[in-house]
This record gives sequence, structure tokens and C-alpha cells, in this order.
Amino acid sequence: MYIQVSEDFKKKSKSAILAITIFVIVYVLLFLFTVLLTAACIGGGIMLIIAKPMFLTLMLGAGAIGTGVFIFFFIIKFLFKKHINDRSHLTEINRTQEPELFKMIDEIVKETETDFPKKIYLSYDVNASVFYDSSFWSMFLPIKKNLTIGVGLINTSTKQELKAVLSHEFGHFSQRSMKVGSYVYNVNKIIFNLVNDDESYRNSIESWASMSGYFSIFASISLFITQKIQWVLTKMYSFVNIRHMALSREMEFHADEVAAHIAGSAALEESLLRIELASNSYNHVLNFYETKISKNQSSRNIYKEQSVVMNFFAHLNDLELKHGFPNVKLSESGLFNKSKLVIENQWASHPSHEERIAKLRNLNIQKEADHEPAKELFKDFDQIEEKLTAKLFSKVKYQNGKTDLELHVFKTEFEEQYEKDSFDKVFNSYYDNKNPDFTVQENPAAKDLSFDELFSKEKVELVYTMIALENDKKTIEAIINKELVLKTFDYDGNKYTSKEAKKLIPEIENSIKEIKILIQQNDSDIYNYFISNENDDKKKEFVQAYQLLADYDLQYDEKSNIYMEIAAATAFMNAKTAFDQIRQNFKNLKPLEEKLKNAIRPYLESSTIALDLDEQDIKDLNYYLDNELVYFNNDQYMESHLQLLMKAMNTYPYLISRKYFRMKKTLLDIMKDLKTASAMEKVN
Repeated sequence: MYIQVSEDFKKKSKSAILAITIFVIVYVLLFLFTVLLTAACIGGGIMLIIAKPMFLTLMLGAGAIGTGVFIFFFIIKFLFKKHINDRSHLTEINRTQEPELFKMIDEIVKETETDFPKKIYLSYDVNASVFYDSSFWSMFLPIKKNLTIGVGLINTSTKQELKAVLSHEFGHFSQRSMKVGSYVYNVNKIIFNLVNDDESYRNSIESWASMSGYFSIFASISLFITQKIQWVLTKMYSFVNIRHMALSREMEFHADEVAAHIAGSAALEESLLRIELASNSYNHVLNFYETKISKNQSSRNIYKEQSVVMNFFAHLNDLELKHGFPNVKLSESGLFNKSKLVIENQWASHPSHEERIAKLRNLNIQKEADHEPAKELFKDFDQIEEKLTAKLFSKVKYQNGKTDLELHVFKTEFEEQYEKDSFDKVFNSYYDNKNPDFTVQENPAAKDLSFDELFSKEKVELVYTMIALENDKKTIEAIINKELVLKTFDYDGNKYTSKEAKKLIPEIENSIKEIKILIQQNDSDIYNYFISNENDDKKKEFVQAYQLLADYDLQYDEKSNIYMEIAAATAFMNAKTAFDQIRQNFKNLKPLEEKLKNAIRPYLESSTIALDLDEQDIKDLNYYLDNELVYFNNDQYMESHLQLLMKAMNTYPYLISRKYFRMKKTLLDIMKDLKTASAMEKVN
């Protein structure tokens, strides 16, 4: 199959090749510099030793020689670096085990005119990818790729969608014109290795420096010179990588076109739109079981549970089913994104789903499709799911063995937990990212609006438009302050240069002011809607809950500051600090620690604490509160006590935020009950 690459692809390929060429020139110049410097260091060291043989000249000469060797090794160390992918999380499969899957891959390989993978693996998650164990020499020698397919992807795809996703992966390697991408990839790895991946190099220098005070001087000189070389390479990394990312985005479009020609535009589009829901569902299952570790509970099959969660969210969001899977529409995937600001993310390796889908729809390639579940390609997919689940949970350490939850138990507990940790759907996400307005007052002349009008799609969009405008303002201020460097950007359909960004601020501020007034008016109408309820007991309950949340909201910043203060006071532990200073710092910490303990104590005494923390965490915090712990003794940190301090510090913000959430949820539940009672009264 031959697909003509776009003009944008050609343009970005040329730009990437130019960047590689410039890097090669810069690298050669740096290499020649280090060769000359190394020769001078080694020659000078030898001459010094020969000229006047004695201990001092021997050490100085050896130091100079060592400096030359280390600087030269730094510039060529990437040649000896081989990238080996960790495969412990992968499960290899072969043709004998899964002939139908391999038959599909054979078809894709034939149509894309590329090589069959060296090995094929199953992974835990919701994606597919190609990888290889590569080194610098991979740029010149042929190397075979390996394919990984996520079981979470197979579980939530049709056969046609899986074929489209795999065709996309092979599409990256289907033409010679794609080879430039691998060159840029390898150049980036070389620069990354030189600039960032130098732990073993630094350890070697430190070991050398520790041999003698003389060597430590030369070690400092070596590090100084290599840091200057790294500075140059860091600039080159940005220069090459920006062009690499631009090319990568074009390669994604090209691979999509290959996939569309093989499996059809619709199959890839539907997979792209569902993959976020499938991935979130998978992660919700993992997060659920994280909370079950202390109870020694695990899963027999997380993929069955992934399907349960995905269907639960589909039902919650009124998604239709298509071919047995939730059909996510493009309009629904970006429902709350109201930003008017469009910036091409020069560091993004993938274009947005919206951009990819627009191009797929423009191609509109129709193919005969097989809409059976992708898991039907496997001989016994249930066994595979259970095998990978067991492998995943084998890494978890349970105290007293473990018990697998039955699927119906998982479903019940997950839905109950989700209900506890989310606001009722009746509010239409109005309060998901905003709090009630605590400045509102009773107004007998308020509009007589219905509940559905107060929480209509239009009112919800006001909230998310406000959020988008505030974020847009921050981004444009970053452009003005040159924190975000770019030449042009689009706003509300018009193109602006970075110099023109300042004139947008008054416009955005006016829009924020106008929408804020509309939201405040709606919040006032909401408040008056509920206090106009004829049930005096329910109305009183609503007003009390509203005031309690308002009071806690006022205290929230003050409570948060306790954490900020103690975090700042303990920051010294992350740096080298003199023993006397450490002891003094812990003395200074005592008053702040008392504030922290006093702040935590009411939460531990609350009847709801067991809902937020497991039994061991509660025990640890009570031990921390009841004891005077020593954090530094005999010139060393007391690790076990410090761990308790850190746990208390890090748990405290969680506790105050959970209390805020619970109080807010209580208020909204009362509002829901009032709405239900009001509706029943009208019926009667």
C-alpha cells in the first residue's frame, strides 16, 4: 500500500532533517573540542610526571589525565547505552496459542507492506504500541519491532476497531518516508542520554574524587566542563525535539490514514472516542482495589469489572450502545471544554482526537466491518483475563492472604462508593467544579423558576465558560510575561501574535465579569427557590447546612495554611544541612507540630473517619497525636518517626478536603430531597 504523504509532512520532515544536520555539526564540533582537550590533558599530565617525578606531580598528572578521560567518555557514553524495555508486565503470545489474532495481524502486515513483529505481547492496560530494544547503532542496522496489545483495549473493542488500532501502529512503519521519524527519535535519545541520563557517569566521577583530595579538584573541573557541554546540548534538545514533535503529529495523521484504508474511517474514529471512557473505567477499577488492600480483597477478573464500570458510566451519561459497546459521540467527549483559545502545542507528540477525527471524516473511507467483540479472536479470552489479573495482583502484598470479590459484589460496592463520592446527577454537573455562592441572601422578589431551569444545560455551560475564560486569561498572561513562548495563537477564531496578546485581557475580563453576574444571579435564584419551600423543617435543614458549609469555606484557607507552614518548615530535610541546624530546625518545628496535631484531632474523633481512612492509618495517626516523637538523634534522622510525621502532614489536607466534600454533598442531598418533595406536593 502506498499513501502519498501530505505537504505538511514533507515540510516538517525537511525541518526535522535540518535540525538533525545542525545537531550533527554541533556534536562534531563538541567532539573535536573534547578530543583536543583530552589530548592536552593526557599529554600535559604525562609531561608533568616525566618532567619532575614526585608524589605531587604524580597526583596532579594523574588528575589531569583523569579529567581528559572523563570528558572524552562523557561525549561518547551514549554509544554504549542500550535501551532495554522492561517486559515483566508483558505476557508473550504466539501463533499456536492465538491463530485468529495472528491471522488478522498477517492481513495488516500484508496490506501495510511492512515486517511481521519479532514478538507479540499482551499488556494490562487500554492501548496498543510498538517498541524495540534500540541503541545508537539501530540508526544504521535493521532492528525488528515488538507489538504490545492491551487486554483492556481488546475487552472494549470490536474486531474492526482493534484492526484499525493495530493498523495505525503498523502504519508508522509502512513507508520509507517514515524512516526520518526513527532518526529524529534516536537523535533525541542521544541528547537525552548526554543531558539527563548521567547518574552512572556522576557516580564514577564521585568515586574517583573520593580517592584523593587532589582528584576531587580535577573532578570538579570535569563536571564544570561537562555541564557547559550539557548546556549547549540542552539548547539543541529543544531545537531538535520541537521539530520531532511537529513531525510526530504528522506521522499520527499518516498512520491514521493507513488505518482508515485498511479498516475504515468509522472503526478508528469510534475506537478513539471510546478509548478515554475505557481507560478511565479500567483506572476506576484499579483505584477501587487500592482501597481494598487493607481488607485483603482482590479481583479475579478486572476486565469483567472494567466492562461493568464502563457500562455504569455509559448509563449514567445516557450513552447509546452500538455493537454492544458505549457509543461516545464527539460532541460528548468535549462537553465541558468552552475555551476560545487555540494554541498548537509544539511539545505534543500526538494531535488532539478532534483533529484526528476531522481528518478521518474528511477521508470517509468505507470498509466492510466485523462488529463482533475483539475478544472473540482468542481461544479462551476469559482465561487470559484471569491470568493477567492474577499476574497484576501478584505484585500486591497482602497481610493475611486475599479473597477475590464476586462480580455482583464488586458491582454493588463500586456503585455505592461512586454514589458516596459524587454529586447527584440531578444537578447536571453544575456543582462538580464550583461551590454554592455564600454571599446570596433571601429575596422575596426572586424569579419564580423551576428546578430544571435553574440547572439547565445553558446554566451549566455558564459555569464551564467561566472556568475556560479564567484559564484562557492565565494562559494569555503567561504569553505576555513570556513564560509561554510562541509566535502566534488563535482566540475566538482570530489569529494573534504574542505582541498582540495584551489587548485581549480587557476583553476576557469583561466577559468574565458579565458571566459572573449571570452565575451569581442564578445562584441567588437557586437559594431562593429552596428557601421558598413550604416545608418549614426541610427549609430549616437546608439553611443550616448552607450556613455550615459557608462557615467551613471561610475557615478553609486558614486550615490549609497549617499544612503550608509545616511543609515549609520541614523542607530542610531535602537538602544537606549541618547537624546543629537540623536540631534547631526541629526545635522550631514544635509549635507548628502542635498546631497540626490540634487540627487533626477533631477529624480522628469524627464518626465518619472510618469512611476516609483505613484502620492502620487511623492507628498511626492516633499514635502520632499521643506521643512526643524524636526525629533526630545521635546525628541521624529517626526514619520511623519521620514517616509518621510525613503521614500526618500529607493526610491532613486530604481530611480537610474530604470534610468539605462531605458537607457539600450533605447540602446537595438536602436540596435533592427538597426538589423531590416539592414535585410530589405538586402531583398531589
